[in-house]
Amino acid sequence: MSKDNLIEKMLPAIENHLEVIVERSNKNNNRTGGLYDMMSYQMGWLGEGSGVTARGKRIRPLLVLLTTAAAGGEWEIALPAAAAVELIHNFSLIHDDIEDQSFTRRGRPTLWTTYGIAQAINTGDAMFTLSHLAMLDLEYDICTSIVLNAARILQQTCLKLTQGQYLDISYESREDLSIEDYWPMIEGKTAALLGACTQIGSIIAGADSQTSEYYSTFGKSLGMAFQVQDDILGIWGNAALTGKSSASDLINGKKSLPVLYGLDRGDAFAQRWALGPIKADDVYEIAEQLEAEGGKSFAQEATVALTDQALNALEKAQPVGEAGLSLSILVKQLLDRQS
Repeated sequence: MSKDNLIEKMLPAIENHLEVIVERSNKNNNRTGGLYDMMSYQMGWLGEGSGVTARGKRIRPLLVLLTTAAAGGEWEIALPAAAAVELIHNFSLIHDDIEDQSFTRRGRPTLWTTYGIAQAINTGDAMFTLSHLAMLDLEYDICTSIVLNAARILQQTCLKLTQGQYLDISYESREDLSIEDYWPMIEGKTAALLGACTQIGSIIAGADSQTSEYYSTFGKSLGMAFQVQDDILGIWGNAALTGKSSASDLINGKKSLPVLYGLDRGDAFAQRWALGPIKADDVYEIAEQLEAEGGKSFAQEATVALTDQALNALEKAQPVGEAGLSLSILVKQLLDRQS
């Protein structure tokens, strides 16, 4: 089976399993259809603009399934874990959008702008709960010790997500940050969940502890590279392609890696940043200034280094079959993306 065919087979299986899990929110209770609708909206199945783009790329569940297969297991058995990580991802997006006051996600209005903050929070909480219930469904096909290990990893990852989000929010009001402060923030906010995906996939396949650690490093490094690439797109990307709020990260005052690099230099970009909020009319000129000072190239070099680190760990894990090849190709596709 080719790489494209393998992923094309996995994606509808992921979608079907997600629908089964989300449907539990409405099972045996005809009064909670609205909650199911809100989750369906967030998952990209319902409402104006629903469809493939609104669903997102389903990268995290794909990583679970591909890693399971690459580590020698049957990927179908890992579907509950794949659904679990995607629900956690969407739970975190719902809360992030509220906390960041983001009005668009994947090219359409965010959940909270459509249904209100209170119901959006509750929907995220329901997804969080369904995620952990989904992970426990692994017990039908694999031994209890592996299920508990996978569940523990997911719980630990959720804590890391909140720690990363805490740092991200707290950084908004700090002016003493350095590039060194950036890495622990994205390690929790972005890399932790991708590392959990590959680690969980490998333990479902029955990989030994060393191999599982290699896969975990692969996922974490990929997550770090993914976030740095996102930072680049947040300043120099095309909003029509990214599907995110049209307001640049510069307008929002986000202390991304290129920005921290520019602030560390203390040149014209840093001097303008110190004057206060950046207006929409100034974004293009200031982005050009940051690029001229090396902010973009510094971030691009970091992406390359982290990608190499991820691929090196993957090679040590010795993935097998088409799934192993698919993981390598997927890495390159993710980091060459324009959205």
